Amino acid sequence: MSSPNQTKPTQEQAKGTQATNGTHETQNGTQDPRTAYPMSKPAPAEGAQRTPRQFITFSFYKLDPAWRRLPAEERARGREEWLAAVREYQSSGTVLVPYSCVGLRADHDILLWRIDYQLERLQGMTAAMLSTGLGSYLLPSASFLSMSKRSVYVDKINPEHEDLRSTIMPGRGKYIFVYPFVKSREWYLLHKHTRQGIMDEHIFVGNKYPTVKLNTTYSFGIDDQDFVVAFESDHPEDFVDLVMELRETEGSRYTVRDTPIISGVKGTLEEVIGTLGG
Repeated sequence: MSSPNQTKPTQEQAKGTQATNGTHETQNGTQDPRTAYPMSKPAPAEGAQRTPRQFITFSFYKLDPAWRRLPAEERARGREEWLAAVREYQSSGTVLVPYSCVGLRADHDILLWRIDYQLERLQGMTAAMLSTGLGSYLLPSASFLSMSKRSVYVDKINPEHEDLRSTIMPGRGKYIFVYPFVKSREWYLLHKHTRQGIMDEHIFVGNKYPTVKLNTTYSFGIDDQDFVVAFESDHPEDFVDLVMELRETEGSRYTVRDTPIISGVKGTLEEVIGTLGG
């Protein structure tokens, strides 16, 4: 029941009230731009409890060839220093999965996929590695910074995939394929429901390739790209077929940049460092 003191809105007032579809209309019947494009949830208030989110770095290094000309004893000592620096951070919570790019790219030799809940620890780990004998010969060749985040799109085929994306758990495939990803401004100006419809096709194609695991991470405001995506698989041929099929989807027309695509082979720390030679 309405309150006895409640007055019925006039016809003019009713024109500005919320419409049944969840949006507002202006007096001429057009959609109010304030609600034409649904906004994300507001940031948590100061002091409110926040859900922890991971920082992720994909750090690439190129070996200075001068390393291979050093005496064997000096190289052995430098390797042990580097391994000790890495393991110190691994033992206290930093996740690291190493990959070799030797023979696959001319511009990168190794990839370190690192995850931590504190950005400063990733900085500290990098500083510790660079101060070692081997680290002084490993030149940074590329670096992508991102964070974990729940997707704004719904996977209607496998909803459980969303939980996997909220917390990145790397190292599930022998091979990795990483690239920065940028979408056009036109994409973000589409209505959310339109974007969801386009993504439904994208998700449908992705689910046809269960041997390929997608890790989507977010770089908005903290690096040059919108996303960093890392695909893991034991079957590179499946990834090739997946990417070819995704090129034919509606969503691909909104891609601005999805290069460089960098491939790597997973190994232990010792195995990956061993591919550097010497």
